[in-house]
Amino acid sequence: MNIALISGTSGLVGMQLLHQLLQGNTYDYVLSVGRRKLSLKHGKLIQIDGDLFNLESWDWQEMIKSQSLGGEYHAFLDAVTDKKATIHAFSSLGTTIKVAGSKEKFFAIDHDLVLGFARWAKKIGASRFLYVSALGADAKSSVFYNKVKGQTEADLKALEFEYLGLFRPSLLLGNRSEFRMGELVASVLMKPLVWLKIAKNIRPIYDYQVAKAMVKKANSSYAAPVEIVPSGQMQDLSQ
Repeated sequence: MNIALISGTSGLVGMQLLHQLLQGNTYDYVLSVGRRKLSLKHGKLIQIDGDLFNLESWDWQEMIKSQSLGGEYHAFLDAVTDKKATIHAFSSLGTTIKVAGSKEKFFAIDHDLVLGFARWAKKIGASRFLYVSALGADAKSSVFYNKVKGQTEADLKALEFEYLGLFRPSLLLGNRSEFRMGELVASVLMKPLVWLKIAKNIRPIYDYQVAKAMVKKANSSYAAPVEIVPSGQMQDLSQ
């Protein structure tokens, strides 16, 4: 049995990623972990929700059993418990300092929640972890956003997954739920790079392209246990 774990489905890439996981034939079940359930029903989708800062103490099996009164998720639970499933985890968790309200709260979401989800995913058997980072991620950067992304990458490496994919998209294009003036201006100025098909690693990339690349990489062979996937490579993978 193939299982996908996902967290961060309310975001731009997360929504596209969930769509890819549900519509494809690779995974038998998709377990979405979030602060609240999505208003979405699908035969392969299981949802559990709560305080993500306490994810590692959740009784997630009971949470799933309570939704499986007819026994529809027993096969899923048995496969995970008996370690008879191939499990891949996908994280697109992230926010902005403006939305978070402070640097401290931003760090708590973009670092602590991601690491908490990764530890939990590995504990229940995930062998591969795929994370949406950012162009310029660098733990030594003087730019706070890039520094946090870089530190998150470094701490994910320390968990030693069988495979860790670090996806570094450039400016994301798609239908955001919230308005961001800076990104709107940047996307207008940089869209000619998309039309002209030049500067692949810095030109804007669509949310669905990142999602497609993540799913493809999750199910491909790898040369090294840690791989940094730049924006240009994601665009090639999504063809």
